[in-house]
Amino acid sequence: MGRGRRIPFIWLLLPYYNAILWAVVLAIIFFPVHKQLERLLPGRRNIAALLTVLLCICLVIIPAMIILGSLIQEGTSLHQRISSNEIDLNDHLARFQDALPTFIDNWLNSLKLGGFTELLAKAASGVMRAGQSVAGGVLSFGQNTLQFFISLGIMLYLLFFLFRDGAALGRTIRHTIPLSDAYTRQFVDKFAAVVRATVRGNIIIAVIQGTIGGIAFWALGIEAAPLWGVIMTFLSMLPVVGAVLVWLPVAIWLFIMGAWLKGLILAFIGMLVIGLIDNLLRPPVVGKGTRLPDYVVLISTLGGISLFGISGFVIGPLIAALFISAWSLFEQQQHDEKLETKDTQ
Repeated sequence: MGRGRRIPFIWLLLPYYNAILWAVVLAIIFFPVHKQLERLLPGRRNIAALLTVLLCICLVIIPAMIILGSLIQEGTSLHQRISSNEIDLNDHLARFQDALPTFIDNWLNSLKLGGFTELLAKAASGVMRAGQSVAGGVLSFGQNTLQFFISLGIMLYLLFFLFRDGAALGRTIRHTIPLSDAYTRQFVDKFAAVVRATVRGNIIIAVIQGTIGGIAFWALGIEAAPLWGVIMTFLSMLPVVGAVLVWLPVAIWLFIMGAWLKGLILAFIGMLVIGLIDNLLRPPVVGKGTRLPDYVVLISTLGGISLFGISGFVIGPLIAALFISAWSLFEQQQHDEKLETKDTQ
């Protein structure tokens, strides 16, 4: 008999790696809450795990699905309005060109960029392609709705067992890591702390900034405010750049179009509200001892997005947290060995 083909176990997990990833992330973030429920319900692990899963559904999954539905609706509506010329991009861009000083067009011509008219045409075609991409993504989501709910079911099912058997599973993992019990415990604890601080903190702060930005856009009458709010949420997860990539160009647009009051209000909200949230909330939410450096978060997030798509917002910092935890443990081990060498001399 011929030898059967050996299939690595990880290949069986790849089709649902997103569901497994988010189950693990939610389990790490909400595990302290689950431990509190277990203390309140002694001997009822199943009920405690079920209540924690319901808490995750209410606090994370339902709001995420509402945001996703709003994003799909706004993206579809925006694309349809642009395609039907209800929103005339050429008219808006022409008005924008008329409001610009003539020296800017001369400056663009001197750079051999073809003048502002050609740049407007390229910008309009780029927006149309983006709208078509959004529409294609919406259609793809509609066709894969069944797959989405299957992944959601797998995530919730796995999440229940991670809560119920998480302590035993953690002990098994610690025993299989080829390190001493003390170092293994430190490694696992450090990794969990960094994940909770970085991932949870970044997501909370980004959601707050995106929500404020979306509400500001809606109050100022800017088109597709929920869509821009979601975009600002994702961009806010990137250090250094963040939501300023959205609200600043819009504020400049408002100034050039003569809407000075709206531009001033948006600039005020962007600088003094959205900008200060990061400085005010990050220290208490993330902490200083467990947070990843901003440059590590930025590079790991961009790398994660390029490799894993939208889930890279979480996978990138997770891999970075794992690396930083291993590095910190190695550094501490080297320090301990030096102290032992000095004591023996």
